Amino acid sequence: MKRIEHGLEIFIFNSRWLLAPFYLGLILGIGLLLVKFFKSFLAALPIVFEGSSGDAMIAILTLVDITLVANLLLIIIFAGYENFISKIDTGDNEDRPEWMGHVSFSDLKLKLIGSIVAISGIELLKYFVNIKNATDHELKWVVIIHLTLVFSGVMFALMDRIAGSHHHGAKSAEAKE
Repeated sequence: MKRIEHGLEIFIFNSRWLLAPFYLGLILGIGLLLVKFFKSFLAALPIVFEGSSGDAMIAILTLVDITLVANLLLIIIFAGYENFISKIDTGDNEDRPEWMGHVSFSDLKLKLIGSIVAISGIELLKYFVNIKNATDHELKWVVIIHLTLVFSGVMFALMDRIAGSHHHGAKSAEAKE
């Protein structure tokens, strides 16, 4: 019976590799964003040189928006792979980001919501730069959505802090005993 249990545990442990294709798909997603970035960049050129400053800012903010989404995907790929599949062995590569290997699942959630709030903020800024073309209804909903995301981010951070203090408090109590 012990051999069956051990075999089952090895099978369950190795099932983590089923996540690898998801991360490969996200890498391909970054490739798609790169295509979108260059299309947006080329579309921005005439706007920057011939359009209004507001239109130029919106075009540039679109590039920032795409870049933030690509950064978000990279964080998810690196942290998710290292947290759920295997450590990424980069040897002594000096380009290895400092945060790699140190982003817990909790940190990943906070980075994710922080990135989403930043992306939402960029979208909100686009509306305000082009406020003359936005309806009151659109502005209201963009602000509501952004504030909801900000509130969610603050709540995530508070929940993690509360859970962390309880976890650390339990460890301290155990250490005293």
